[in-house]
Amino acid sequence: MTIRPPVEPQLARRHRAATLALNGGLAHDPVTNAIAPNISMSVNNAFTPGDGSFSADGVPDLTALPFLYAGWTNPTVRQLELRIAALEGADDALATASGTAAATAVFFTFLKAGDHLIVSDVCYAGVHELACKLLPDYGIEVSTVNLSRLDDVVAAIRPNTRLIHAETPCNPLLRLTDLAALAELSKTHGILLAVDSTFATPVATCPLAHGADLVIHSLTKFINGHGDALGGCVAGRKDLVERIRSRAGVYFGAALSAQNAWLIMRGIDTLFPRMQAMSASAGKIAAFLQAHPAVSSVVYPGLPSHPQHDLAQRQMRVPGAMIIFQVRQLDAVAHRMAHESEVFDYAFSIGHQRSLVVLLKTQDLLRSTFALDPAQLADYRRYAGEGVLRLSIGLEDTQDLIDDLDHALRT
Repeated sequence: MTIRPPVEPQLARRHRAATLALNGGLAHDPVTNAIAPNISMSVNNAFTPGDGSFSADGVPDLTALPFLYAGWTNPTVRQLELRIAALEGADDALATASGTAAATAVFFTFLKAGDHLIVSDVCYAGVHELACKLLPDYGIEVSTVNLSRLDDVVAAIRPNTRLIHAETPCNPLLRLTDLAALAELSKTHGILLAVDSTFATPVATCPLAHGADLVIHSLTKFINGHGDALGGCVAGRKDLVERIRSRAGVYFGAALSAQNAWLIMRGIDTLFPRMQAMSASAGKIAAFLQAHPAVSSVVYPGLPSHPQHDLAQRQMRVPGAMIIFQVRQLDAVAHRMAHESEVFDYAFSIGHQRSLVVLLKTQDLLRSTFALDPAQLADYRRYAGEGVLRLSIGLEDTQDLIDDLDHALRT
């Protein structure tokens, strides 16, 4: 018997996003009728001679093949891909071993020697360093641009520009990119637009609905939401996703494990109530910080003081769970958060159910990751000054989080 990939159930009507987080791409087990997604840990699947192909070359749609080998696709991973596609309003999605693997898959599918990439001058460090330090070794030209300034984007476009990679809100500044305006510009010039929407999640923003061609997520973060599984994905038009799948998905060896796919699907079930609760809590915490005498600056898309608050209101359904703020005694406050906090964990990463805090010094990031020209540096300091404490708000009681911050700020 040939076992083929699950097909997204045909719904009588289009369900809303919160429902799709639970039911999009979900198919009951055909044998047991189990409702919860199964986990298939098998690397190999039996198939009938003639059903499979031993090469991705010339195969237009790998998902139309029976399951053969987990390096290509897996029943559990495929259910996750369908769930992500449903959430983002995409034709299809490819799941990968990490968010950086998803960005790598996009870069190496659509760029070759002699091509030009425009990447946000500030974005996730792993992707920024991949673009600026590794891609030039392969003959790919790279320009870093403040994507909130469309005139700068226009000035950076070259005849060989093939891809623009945006991130909104960007890490760590929480600066936004006007996706509709950038998508219109990219289409005018025949350039693909990929958007990392990890900070926003589909709860806040669906980039494809604003005209982007591809949306990327680090599934490790808010979508998984429990800090226990690495994963990434890219979603978009079927022809684009299949190009990525037939190249990077097959040859890069960055397949997502079935165990992690199953854990991430468990996280997606509660994505909407988690993000809504964390955003509501983050709004109260941001307002508290803004009023605190020890705090000199707060950046949060939900605050009217955010430099792009109007755009945030148009583009984001919820402001998100990320906050950055400045204090005059950064090191002292960071030390107290790391050693005296009873609620926040001092750690990198974001999107856990538990609240996280970490100190990000501007000079450290300039030395390790971001090479900014004077105008870009001025904009960076506009948001971050000499450094910020970055908060990823979790599901604890809001007042307990405020009390914890207040203790650390009383230095």
